[in-house]
Amino acid sequence: MIKTDVLILGGGLAGLSTAYHLNKNSGLSALIVEKEKYPGGAASSIFRKGFTFDFTGHLLHLHDPYGKKLIQDLLKGNLREIKRSSWIYSHEVLTRYPFQANTYGLPDSVIDECLLGFLKTVHRPTKTARKTTQVSFKDWALRTFGDGICKHFLFPYNEKLWQRKLSTMTTEWQGRFVPAPKVSEVLYGALMDQTKAFGYNASFVYPRQGGIQSLPNALSQRLKKNQLLLSSEAIWINLKTKEALVKNLGIVSFKRLVNTVPLTDFISLCKETPARVLSAAENLSSNSVYCLNLGVSGNLMPGKHWIYFPEKKYPFYRVGFYNQFASSNAPAGSSSLYVEFSRDSKTKVRLSHMESLALKALRDCKILRSDNRVIIKEWLPIKCGYVVYDFKRTKALNTLFPFLAKNEVESIGRYGAWKYSFMEEAIMDGKKCAEKLALC
Repeated sequence: MIKTDVLILGGGLAGLSTAYHLNKNSGLSALIVEKEKYPGGAASSIFRKGFTFDFTGHLLHLHDPYGKKLIQDLLKGNLREIKRSSWIYSHEVLTRYPFQANTYGLPDSVIDECLLGFLKTVHRPTKTARKTTQVSFKDWALRTFGDGICKHFLFPYNEKLWQRKLSTMTTEWQGRFVPAPKVSEVLYGALMDQTKAFGYNASFVYPRQGGIQSLPNALSQRLKKNQLLLSSEAIWINLKTKEALVKNLGIVSFKRLVNTVPLTDFISLCKETPARVLSAAENLSSNSVYCLNLGVSGNLMPGKHWIYFPEKKYPFYRVGFYNQFASSNAPAGSSSLYVEFSRDSKTKVRLSHMESLALKALRDCKILRSDNRVIIKEWLPIKCGYVVYDFKRTKALNTLFPFLAKNEVESIGRYGAWKYSFMEEAIMDGKKCAEKLALC
């Protein structure tokens, strides 16, 4: 039997960071088990015929001084700082992101509708637009932006992304992810081409070489020998005896457990779980992301990083261009792009059908021209891509997290904590978790 102080499920950024910081700041032993043959989880890359494909666009937004310093140290000279160039395609027009501050260039009737609806919200009492868990995202959006902006972007885009009625979703998730511009900015962006950058991701950094895989690779190289076990996953976990059966390893005995895999998957692994806990886990919802990666001849959409597609006639919600992040992501004279679809995680899909729809739509919106040759196609599905902030989520977590705490389990990261977050936050979650374990 193998023994460790801390068993970490998942070798993504949160799990790697936990082990790294335990090594740095404590005397506790730690072991990471990861089911894939490579570290990184969803923050990984694959390499095909000279093309680098990430699991959709994975860009580094650095806000925390410690996180920024650590990532810069890990990747040293292999980082490129980039000013975001993101766009929206609707009404056969490309406009700047975010839509609510950049309606310039759309048909006059659409601009008028968006401005009129927005200006009506200006005279409402502030308290009616306040973000609370009792207000649905649909109602919040209407009260904040008006019916025109909601009709032409916020509703169709978010319905496509979340795959459910927006009246069933809370506002807990959108904070930093839905920019709320000032009245003057909305008006200016309707009359002029507004180049001001909005939102938490106005700029980002990305590896010059090796795709986003460079980051988990660099972090895993800072770990102790044999501390990260690949092609290994937990088959079952007994929280009472503090034992886990791990594929290709056998029984592992632990004192504390750190979970970074999707919370619903973790609960299903646990033996003798109370019915109320199983029921709470069943009330958590998520969406799967199906990412079609394409290697294509020619330079597609130069100067643009990604484009949002709110309209129903386009089956995908976003298209991005890896080679615009780093030229090394595609051979000279070609482009690498990702095309993202979202589906409820319980929905069955036919990738061949989605692929046909995607290629036709890419030609319809003129991203792909007749002279562009598709060199390679690669699907990278993410089973748990986005956790859903519906009105069941908070109640379910209020049952699950006390149960985990009672059993000395830390569940962290985007999927372990069941939240909407970004890569730097996952690394910081690992740091905070290690600091907490070191004090126990």
